Amino acid sequence: MYSTLKIFCGNSNKELAAQIANYLHRSLGKIDVGPFPNGETRVEILESVRGQNVFVIQSTNQPGNEYLMELLIMVDAFKRASAASVNVVMPFYGYSKQDKKKTGREPITARLVADLIQTAGADRIITVELHSGQIQGFFSIPVDDLSTDQMMADYFRQKRIENLVIVSPDVGGTKRARDAANNLSAGLAIIDKHRSHYSKAEAMNVIGDVEGKNCLIFDDFVDTAGSVVEAVGALKKAGAKDIYLFFTHPVLTQPPAIDRLRTLDVREIVTTDTIAFPPEKKMPNLTILSTATLLGETIRRVAIGESVSELYRGKK
Repeated sequence: MYSTLKIFCGNSNKELAAQIANYLHRSLGKIDVGPFPNGETRVEILESVRGQNVFVIQSTNQPGNEYLMELLIMVDAFKRASAASVNVVMPFYGYSKQDKKKTGREPITARLVADLIQTAGADRIITVELHSGQIQGFFSIPVDDLSTDQMMADYFRQKRIENLVIVSPDVGGTKRARDAANNLSAGLAIIDKHRSHYSKAEAMNVIGDVEGKNCLIFDDFVDTAGSVVEAVGALKKAGAKDIYLFFTHPVLTQPPAIDRLRTLDVREIVTTDTIAFPPEKKMPNLTILSTATLLGETIRRVAIGESVSELYRGKK
């Protein structure tokens, strides 16, 4: 399969796609993805993929609907061009927050997106840090949900931060935060928050001892940064010392996310490149970790039929 491996990408994260291709000693495949004059998405594959095992790299962050349509149409185009397999690499899986009904008349959009991708013809999904593990069950094809927990632990371990406490920004993230705390031999705290509206969360209490401690807030993504602002305020009120922030996916809806993060009283903000980070959003205390090796190695193992379970460290 490796000899027939081809890497393509849409418009969502070309820099990451190029780094993945470089890791695999491949050139990105030639494809034209753009709009027709009427705004509809146009895709044209500019080289043969007959009998090839295609990996198409596309996150579905903002503009999510546009990037999702690019992905669906690319997958359909590869199937119709007689590719042997079409493997979707989604560093960020959009619509992942909508994974269950919270009220009586809501959709489960994460499931709908899964159905659309499968109907388009995908044979496998490779993604990073799904918002909810249950999304894997929405698919009837293989799903590799990779973890950035070890990447995060390796980065912060070399900083040798004393009296470190890992902070989950909500009760739902407790297990992941506990695993990170065990990995870093750190303490654990939890922010008890209440969400009065889908776009507004209020930090209520800090569960755990953070007084005089250095805290690392640990989350899968930050959108408007409202929860982060509340969490930092609650930790400072509880006597926390230096605060660090790690999140895998920099969704960062602007306004107001970047404005909030720029004025936030934190020592360092660490994230990854699953979503392209434009220069105008960067901050002096921002560090971006690359997922190219993680994704590239996963693609290599899938292509040659090796296990990828070692890459799941952190997902226990």
